[in-house]
Amino acid sequence: LASSMADAAAWPELEAAERERRRELVLPGAAAEARIRAGGGRLPPRLLALPLLQALELSGCGALRELGPGLAAALPALRTLVLRGNGLGPAGLGAPEGPGLGGPLPALRVLDLSGNGLETLPAALGGALEPAGPCAAGGAPAFPQLRSLNLTGNRLRELGPGLARAAPQLQTLLLSGNRLNALPGGLLPPGASGLFPLLSQLEAANNGLQELGSAIANLPALKILNVSNNELSEIPAELADCPKLKEVNLRGNKLKDKRLEKMVNSCQAKSILEYLRVGGRGGGKGKGKPDNFDKEESKKKKRDKRQKKDSGDGELDKLEEVNKLMIKILHIAENPAPVVVKVSPNIKEVRPYIVCCVVKGMNLNQGNALKRFLSAQIKLHDDICEKRTAATIATHDLQLIKGPLLYDAQPPNELKVMPLGRKEIKAKDLVRQLQLEAEQQRKQKKRQNVSGLHKYLQLLDGKENYPCLVDAEGVVISFPPITNSERTKIRKTTCELFLEVTSGTSLQICKDVMDTLILKMAELNKFTLENKEEESVSDGESDVTSERVNSNPSQNAEQKTSPLTVEQVRVVDVDGNLKVLYPSKTDLTLVSSLLTIIR
Repeated sequence: LASSMADAAAWPELEAAERERRRELVLPGAAAEARIRAGGGRLPPRLLALPLLQALELSGCGALRELGPGLAAALPALRTLVLRGNGLGPAGLGAPEGPGLGGPLPALRVLDLSGNGLETLPAALGGALEPAGPCAAGGAPAFPQLRSLNLTGNRLRELGPGLARAAPQLQTLLLSGNRLNALPGGLLPPGASGLFPLLSQLEAANNGLQELGSAIANLPALKILNVSNNELSEIPAELADCPKLKEVNLRGNKLKDKRLEKMVNSCQAKSILEYLRVGGRGGGKGKGKPDNFDKEESKKKKRDKRQKKDSGDGELDKLEEVNKLMIKILHIAENPAPVVVKVSPNIKEVRPYIVCCVVKGMNLNQGNALKRFLSAQIKLHDDICEKRTAATIATHDLQLIKGPLLYDAQPPNELKVMPLGRKEIKAKDLVRQLQLEAEQQRKQKKRQNVSGLHKYLQLLDGKENYPCLVDAEGVVISFPPITNSERTKIRKTTCELFLEVTSGTSLQICKDVMDTLILKMAELNKFTLENKEEESVSDGESDVTSERVNSNPSQNAEQKTSPLTVEQVRVVDVDGNLKVLYPSKTDLTLVSSLLTIIR
């Protein structure tokens, strides 16, 4: 009795939860540190007297080394268990009958063990080669409802096949920041089939992966794969056999196939998978091809080319070449009024990389052309820009910009911007508003973390200055990665666009994103011209449209038949020394097979 009273005094949160019959409980890690340490590094025994508990979280408590015995049996209704950033070590989730999970949790859907010191999976999760207890082969699974397992930031070196039996309904498996050297490795042993039928998201970035096995194709529901920043040299062609794969991140690996290495840094998943499907791979040879395949293929191409020439089919090749998308490069020397962007020294520590260009001849006035262009920009932000965390695109109406431009960094309390669809506001207040909106959305959707859509906000955390692009009149036209300005917003009447791509990661990412954006613009413009849609304007733009579209009929007619013109833009330092010229002769090479470029 004395021990129980002392426990109640030490843990008033648990006493209140028991009295109020709570279903959810969050124990503050920092506040619980001393009490956990005093209890031998285990969860308090009184926690086991809350059988109605459905959600439990204890995070950021380095003193927590073990869960304590009997957790699973005492909390059978538990649906969410979050033990993030604690001190759970190799034995912290030990044997089924020891101080670990202590058996099956039939209702558990979310298990977050990220940021601990686990070296192997606990036995209840199939860590042993032959799982003990209920999870043994032929027995009932220990976690039949488990949908999400987060093991990010531990010390795992391998994974056993027992996990598939322990959690057959698993949909999300997060393994980034461990010490794995192969994937899927032991998760999918040779000859096994029907394992992980619902697994749609697999992340294993920042491990030491040296092998991505062909067994990855045995995951029929896989939609998202992230194996970035590893030691992979080859990518199996079988990856293209994953029927539902939509997002694949292979960046940060030194691949033998240098063309593929360029593609993973710039292209969308669809292009990468198609390249693997037709025979490209990290090792240079396609799936199932003999050693002399390349030589035979070369002979076949030459033979086909001769046959085409003899039969007159060469005309078809010429026709295909004509029908390719076309763009024309206007060099600085040919441009009477080139746009110049100066870079302030202040930006170096904030967001140092920027690439710009001007595109003329874009037809946004017909039908839904503008809507398609804006939708494409959103999709690029989600895909190649990694939800704006790798890079950010901003597009402007060139006629509304006064050059030269300055890429600068300013204090958040002094920087003022007019965001799209909003009134002028200080950058500091805008970021706060967006953070509040993101937090409200997180609570409404009952998520543990802010959605991926809002993760780019974290790029500004702790920054003394915020990046901005300012015109000659001191007007802020963009505030990356947050927004560009209402003042230079693209409208249906826009036909000359100023494009910018910024990044805090690398200049090459900026160039790759810009290459992809220009290709997409050429595709959209061709679609618009080939599919005659009625020209449509909003009420607010009707007067401006009449003035700008009808002012030069011959120019409008030319716009409908000519290729897009991409004008070079120089980025220089404050002394006028060249930092970046885009597009240079080495740019747009990755998409050159899809474009006819007139330089």
